[in-house]
Amino acid sequence: MKLATFADPDGRLRCGALSDGHVTEIEGFASMRALFESGEDPRTVAAGANGERIALSDVRLRAPIVPKKFFHTSGNYREHEEESKTVNWSHEIAPWIVFFQNIDAIIGPEDAIVYPSHLTNELDYELELALVMRRGGKHFDAEEAERYIGGYLIFNDITARDIQRREMRSGVFSFCKSIDTFCPLGPWIVTPDEIPDPYKLGMRLRVNDELRQDSVSGNMSQTIPEVIAHYSALDYSPGDVLSLGTVSGVAGFREDAQDFYLKPGDLIECEIDGIGVLRNPVISWEEAHGSPAPPLRRW
Repeated sequence: MKLATFADPDGRLRCGALSDGHVTEIEGFASMRALFESGEDPRTVAAGANGERIALSDVRLRAPIVPKKFFHTSGNYREHEEESKTVNWSHEIAPWIVFFQNIDAIIGPEDAIVYPSHLTNELDYELELALVMRRGGKHFDAEEAERYIGGYLIFNDITARDIQRREMRSGVFSFCKSIDTFCPLGPWIVTPDEIPDPYKLGMRLRVNDELRQDSVSGNMSQTIPEVIAHYSALDYSPGDVLSLGTVSGVAGFREDAQDFYLKPGDLIECEIDGIGVLRNPVISWEEAHGSPAPPLRRW
């Protein structure tokens, strides 16, 4: 089952279930997060959806969910750490990195990533598999963790590398990944029954049709239940999102990184087998705001 948040032709946001090129409204819930917070099985609710049925081509998909908390984890793919060594990256990418993402930075499919040229000139991409928590819970072990998975979706962890290097001098980083529009999420939530083996998902990211990242979800150094359980001490709420880290191939870890950083006019496509494709264009500050960006300043 695919669960989506969409804007109907009148601009009203609704929850829906996708099938056969159409979306059927799931009535009775103000948002996708409200559906997960209801305690009902989202798959069962979606299977029984009998609201208005609209062609997918007639709606605008939005970010599938805006969570209460977005657990941003990193260091789970050691291939990403290995590629960092080729450019003598400023800090080790250790396992078990976590911080909270800025949920106000979330955008959906086809939404524009705004290039803040007054803050950075090293804008990068990071393809990630993410999941939605079906229920709340804390202090549980890996054997229990699969019961908490409500679905999978795609996350593009947009990162300002120059800001990140400066932040990491203090051993932390967050601002570089939390700027407005830096959190593309979508295109929908796929329930676990449609993902029989989450370790066999091909993961690909393209910029202007050029393949940049190409890996498989099974290259994680920990299992998904281990990651979920490890952070359960932070207390999950229903509908929370947890990202699982990026794979190799980012621009910032290439010797010719400047030739691969994102720029206005680029189109990013993030694809994960069994889930779909998340597309987002990159636009300039001036195009987004109608005025030139402020002068570049060292954040």
